[in-house]
Amino acid sequence: MPLDISPFQARRARLLQTMQAAGGGVAVIPTAPERVRNRDTHYGYRFDSYFYYLTGFREPEAVLVLVAGDTPRSILFCRTKDMEREIWDGYRFGPEAAQETFGFDEAHPVAELDEQLATLFANQPAIFHSVGYEPAWDSRIADALNRVRAQARTGCHAPAQIRDVRGLIDEMRLIKDASEIATMRRAAEISAGAHRRAMRATRPGAWEYEVEAELLHEFRRHGSQAPAYGSIVAGGANACVLHYVENDGQLKDGDLLLIDAGCELDGYASDITRSFPVSGRFSGPQKAAYELVLASQAAAIEAIRPGAGWNDPHDAATRVLAQGFIDLGLLTGTLDGVLESGSYRQFYMHRTGHWLGLDVHDAGEYKLAGEWRPLVAGNMLTVEPGCYIRPADGVPEAFWNIGIRIEDDALVTDSGCEIITAATPKSVADIEAVMAEG
Repeated sequence: MPLDISPFQARRARLLQTMQAAGGGVAVIPTAPERVRNRDTHYGYRFDSYFYYLTGFREPEAVLVLVAGDTPRSILFCRTKDMEREIWDGYRFGPEAAQETFGFDEAHPVAELDEQLATLFANQPAIFHSVGYEPAWDSRIADALNRVRAQARTGCHAPAQIRDVRGLIDEMRLIKDASEIATMRRAAEISAGAHRRAMRATRPGAWEYEVEAELLHEFRRHGSQAPAYGSIVAGGANACVLHYVENDGQLKDGDLLLIDAGCELDGYASDITRSFPVSGRFSGPQKAAYELVLASQAAAIEAIRPGAGWNDPHDAATRVLAQGFIDLGLLTGTLDGVLESGSYRQFYMHRTGHWLGLDVHDAGEYKLAGEWRPLVAGNMLTVEPGCYIRPADGVPEAFWNIGIRIEDDALVTDSGCEIITAATPKSVADIEAVMAEG
């Protein structure tokens, strides 16, 4: 299917308008470098999210330059055509084809970038780039800036400001456009199927990595290019380690299995967590803890709507969890006392969500002028309360080593929110029914 370049062109035009409103200047936005894995072998390449958001271009060794002024320009610097290298590494667009295919005003060989930067910076009021993100790029920008300054006696003036372009793009990325939402819906659909497959494959005696393999199979089978992050497949006590990554334990009858996994599709992440019994049936304490987390997630989802503060879903989930910890005998005291003291953090120590998009922990600030930012239609966020009950004095033994997290992806709509990962089984009855199919 031909690439629809119109969303990328629209984003470049919007960023140019924002730069012009700020006084104009030149933005330099490179893609990610290739990374060596070992010796002469590289990690699988993944483009920079900021660069891709504005270009749709997936090749390494590429840089986008935007010039805001009376005649706005978008310029791509990329690798030249090289038939010899294409035999080894695959197709390259080259500047001419890239300009036509992706709708740039100009395109040039990336080898010419350093030479042209000084010319592009000359007589501009500001430089926009990702300050401090890559020291090598800070050095390249400074070198070009100094070459402009060296021409002062010719009447050429250098940019007086250097601004971080990420802040401008972050605000754009917080509100997903129609093409982004469509891609994220598809990523959510693929990931939901992978979680169902993993539930059917889970059984006592299996290994965590075997279940992980089922996830990866389903991701790739449906066109996902990679996992959006390292999958967490954590049985028993491992589920109480928030970022468990070994995935090498054997699953035991009577334990819960926590899976936090999502695919990446065309750069966009999905992020789903489910917790379910290895045996296919919840025990009494497991069910009680699970339904508490499920109720807390429902309260958080209910709080997601335009105009609500970012922290409102977290506050709603935390109140339900804190009261539940008291009711289950895990904590003593009043709800207000548990919330004020923070004692609930023994069992729930993380936030209830994060932005989601091109990055699994996506770009964008959570506070504005010291206040939690209001949600708006088009925001995409996760909703992921949990509880993690480690063995400890005063904790009933029946609850030891129960780790539960339930996570879905929520799109803020005009009137509330839509859970785009709703096809992933979540109720006790639905989970047990799907596992019985295995």
